[in-house]
Amino acid sequence: MTRSADSIHIRDFVVSCMVGIYPSERVCTQQVVLNMALSVDIRKAALGGIGYTVDYARLSGELRFLLEASRFELLEEAAEGLARYVLAPPTADGSRVQVQAVSLDIAKPEALDGGAKPSIEIYREVQDYECVIEESVFGFVDVIFETEQVGIYRLRVAPGAEIPMHYHQEMDEAELTLGTGLLVQGRPAAPGEGRFWPRGFPHTYRNTSTEECTILCVDRPKFMREDEIETDIPPRDLDLSRVRAYYPVES
Repeated sequence: MTRSADSIHIRDFVVSCMVGIYPSERVCTQQVVLNMALSVDIRKAALGGIGYTVDYARLSGELRFLLEASRFELLEEAAEGLARYVLAPPTADGSRVQVQAVSLDIAKPEALDGGAKPSIEIYREVQDYECVIEESVFGFVDVIFETEQVGIYRLRVAPGAEIPMHYHQEMDEAELTLGTGLLVQGRPAAPGEGRFWPRGFPHTYRNTSTEECTILCVDRPKFMREDEIETDIPPRDLDLSRVRAYYPVES
């Protein structure tokens, strides 16, 4: 008899986001429904606590952020981007162990008439991907997923390092802080805070901790180095309508 792997499931996760290729789908949000099974060995968690498993409350917030910020055009694109993020090597402030495999089903229940629900189902294993890591002035960048339309990255800011004040003229950028220790615009950034930066809005981060801190970043279109324009403009606060909480208050 073949032994089945342990799994953590997130079922019937509903997110309102922009997804699709038709003009109406590019201006209005619609619901997507996500079901996901994560293959992990839960024995250590059963004895040692949450540090040996996946914090599914935080992960669901990160998945919601990715779906809202990425504005995927295809369900295929969304499924692949989410799978690559879940299978990426965990960071020190990521609150999860390495996921070995993921089964993912994502559907658009409002897309068709007559009650039909188009969906995509995929299965991926950790060995299917190699995370590309690039050096940066502030630490490292993990390239999680890229198409011409969107890029998903993890910005790993070294202790004491700073992402210089900069702005973008062409890229839309959204960023989610995963842990504690980061200052954004000179103020503490809480874990799970997502920021949607307008084009032309200067922003900066600094790691005040003794540990590496991670920012989950979505660029639309994918990152263009020439569009990262440094400036010495003093920092100003982002409008609160562009700051959203993605983690439970208790976390």
